[in-house]
Amino acid sequence: MSLADHLFIKMCDDIIKNGYSSEGQEVRPRWEDGTPAHTIKRFGVINRYSLKEEFPILTLRPTAFKKAIDEILWIWQKKSNNVHDLNSHIWDSWADETGSIGKAYGYQLSQKHDYKEGKFDQVDRVLYDLKNNPYSRRIITNIYNHQDLHEMNLYPCAYSVTFNVIGNQLNAILHQRSNDILVANNWNVVQYAVLVHMFASVSNLEAGELVHVIADAHIYDRHLPIVKELINRESFEAPRFIMNKEIKNFYDFTVDDFHLENYQKGDQIKGIPVAI
Repeated sequence: MSLADHLFIKMCDDIIKNGYSSEGQEVRPRWEDGTPAHTIKRFGVINRYSLKEEFPILTLRPTAFKKAIDEILWIWQKKSNNVHDLNSHIWDSWADETGSIGKAYGYQLSQKHDYKEGKFDQVDRVLYDLKNNPYSRRIITNIYNHQDLHEMNLYPCAYSVTFNVIGNQLNAILHQRSNDILVANNWNVVQYAVLVHMFASVSNLEAGELVHVIADAHIYDRHLPIVKELINRESFEAPRFIMNKEIKNFYDFTVDDFHLENYQKGDQIKGIPVAI
């Protein structure tokens, strides 16, 4: 069994057995038919993934590896807030008629700020520090900008990353305010595992540990039977992650520079409803 599967099963089992239900409360999300989308949740879930040991992608069911990378490049490399720059339709529900999702995600990372070393946006500041001051305890990004929240079509879920170097090992903590465990959990883990590998490689470091901190880890009511079936499936060994190590400029990476070798996985679950 892969470590990613083990952690996912343990987390889901804990939420199902010990979680708090929102039934009886007023909730914002709705199903497509207008019904309130209730959840069962746990507060303060922490999962640790050793990127040296394995690549943390689920084998219980497929995670769309290339699409997940495309989205993380859309946010962190293109620094875009327009769905026309994205090669999938996962953000269409939050886009306006021009394709914009407002001052969210990539927009926040693209804003330049003055530092004593010069003017950087948040991504370039991380790249600068990893090369020039890798043992700094101040390598942090944050896209939860309160003054722009009213102009965001969706408040950021994965909103902050703290990078920390030990020896030649790059570690990161992903802070997430909210996580739809069935739909988005492993998707986010895969994305930020890849991001750590990317930053490490262009900074002459090795990918170390990804720590995923989730404030509100929840399973939606209509997802419960799906999750119960999923966590009882057969698990496989983790695949081998392959990245083009010849890329030395963060902005030169493309989706084609990443591959999985021997990715065994269970059947995809079709027709998963998504609460909006």
